[in-house]
Formats: sequence, structure tokens, C-alpha cells
Amino acid sequence: MKKIKKRGAIYGVIALLLCVAVYLNWSYVDAPEELLAAEQAGLESTGTGAAAEGESEDYFASSRLTREQARDEAVSTLKELSESETADQTAKDEAAAQISALAEDSVAEASIESLIRAKGYEDAVVMIGENSVNVVVAAPDGGLQATDVTVIKDIVVAEAGVTAGQIKIVEAE
Repeated sequence: MKKIKKRGAIYGVIALLLCVAVYLNWSYVDAPEELLAAEQAGLESTGTGAAAEGESEDYFASSRLTREQARDEAVSTLKELSESETADQTAKDEAAAQISALAEDSVAEASIESLIRAKGYEDAVVMIGENSVNVVVAAPDGGLQATDVTVIKDIVVAEAGVTAGQIKIVEAE
């Protein structure tokens, strides 16, 4: 009976940690839209190209920092679980698998961002969620065209292994 209660408690902790990880992921995925709105408000108030360019760079740097902080918190929590002496092997294996998945997502995000910049776009930030990929791209002169969206989606599909319907592309101004 104690073993069943212990196992139930461990599964409860895993569920709680998973909820925390999902919340953190949700928080950082929503952050770019908030940051985009703040950036647009800042662009309207500056009116100068140099200031706008600096704010755009700040947006991308800030988005990457927010993404990494959220991921670091999730990894830290999962690492504590995987190293816990009270957790059973199943919980430890699940935590290790989630850490591995987060690391793979991080590598894929960096790769996608690099490939987007290699295609001639000024900057991009990519956030891979559980069932979606959000891409924020610096707006080229004339805005994003259908061909731009196709190029970016092709990169994301190839690198992240998702379908085109799971990709959301947002143009940062």
C-alpha cells in the first residue's frame, strides 16, 4: 500500500513539473507578441530609422533571452527530479527524456534562426512548442511576401519536422 502511495506521489510530482514546464513554455511563446506590441509602440514614438533598428535588435535579443530563461528554469526543475533520490526510475527516465527534448528544441531553434538569416533576412527568433513553431522575422523592405513565407516554412519543416500548418510566422516591424 505504501508503495502505491509513493508511486502516486511521484506521478503527482511529475504531473506538476510537466504543468510547470507547459506553463513556462506557454509564457515564453506568448512573450514575443507582447514584446512585438511593446516594440511597435516604441517605434511609433521614436520616428528615426537608427533608433528603430536598435529597438528591433533589442526585441530579438530580449526574445532569445526570455526563451532561454524559461527553458533554463524548466531544465533545472527536471534535473532536480532526475537527480532526486526519492523519485523512481520511471520518473527519472521521463525527466531525462524531457531534458533531451528541450535540448533538441534549443538546437533546432538556433539552426532555424541561422538558416533564416542565411537566406538574407536581417534577424529571426524561433520558439518551438509542443505542437507548434512560432517564427518572428525582421520585416524586409516591402514586408513579408508569399515567397518569403514559403522559404521560411520550408526551413522550419525541414529542421523541426513539423507540418506547415503548425508554423506561425509573424513579421516584426
